[in-house]
Amino acid sequence: MAIEAFRTPEEAFADLPGYDFQPRFLDQLAGFEGLRMHYLDEGPRDGKVVLCLHGEPSWAYLYRKMIPVFVEAGYRVVAPDFYGFGRSDKPVDDAVYTYAFHRGSLIRFLDELGLHRFTLVCQDWGGILGLSLPADRPEAIERLVVMNTAIPTGEVDPGKGFHAWKAFVASQPDFDVVGLMKRGVPGITDAEAAAYGAPFDGPRSKAGVRTFPALVPIAPDMPGADVGKKAAHFWANEWSGPTFMAVGMQDPVLGPPAMKLLRQQIRGCPAPLEIADAGHFVQERGDIVARAALEHFG
Repeated sequence: MAIEAFRTPEEAFADLPGYDFQPRFLDQLAGFEGLRMHYLDEGPRDGKVVLCLHGEPSWAYLYRKMIPVFVEAGYRVVAPDFYGFGRSDKPVDDAVYTYAFHRGSLIRFLDELGLHRFTLVCQDWGGILGLSLPADRPEAIERLVVMNTAIPTGEVDPGKGFHAWKAFVASQPDFDVVGLMKRGVPGITDAEAAAYGAPFDGPRSKAGVRTFPALVPIAPDMPGADVGKKAAHFWANEWSGPTFMAVGMQDPVLGPPAMKLLRQQIRGCPAPLEIADAGHFVQERGDIVARAALEHFG
């Protein structure tokens, strides 16, 4: 049975500030036929791949300041929009969105593009899903750039900030994405904040936004907790690649305490780049982060 989905009109994405990238689409991912997924694919086809994964409630626009830095350094940068976000189709039924739905579509996306070895750049749900990949693809990630995220295993309470955020989002069927960005990103312009809201047109288009917080595996019996445990074991015991961590210090949910824990979970993770004036969406200082990561990796 086809999944009913909202598709944002292309004109909604016209003239977004700082965003001049070619949209690309896949509409026949195995197991997700009929749903169109949007992604960016910038830089040389033969360059080493940098995979950039966004979180809640953002999309590939979040990486507009990092992509040019990586491309200039010779990398191929791939940045998908998860279903429910950005230019990707947005199933209108909240029940469609599950941990397995999101993770499965990411894995099928990687298969479709033939991405087997890459630098993972991730934040928020981009980290929750991206950091889980080694649970069954331990060779996929070559290097890691990690920002304001977590590896949820259902064994650690995420804290009052997360529970407050989860309850707030659940109470807002027409969640104000633009208002969130204005409050959460110091110095963001009205036009930039509006760009984050461009994909959405009322409650019907925001099922993915509404459901993401409730899907975080915060209890041992939740879907994804076992995957998180396997991933946590990998990062603590088997990971040997280079890691770069950046922390938006003003993040009330996945800020310094959460990132201190994550650093302890990732074998060999060095002291992070602390960005004092950045909040949860640390990619808004992405040019700084990307250049520092490249310098760190040498």
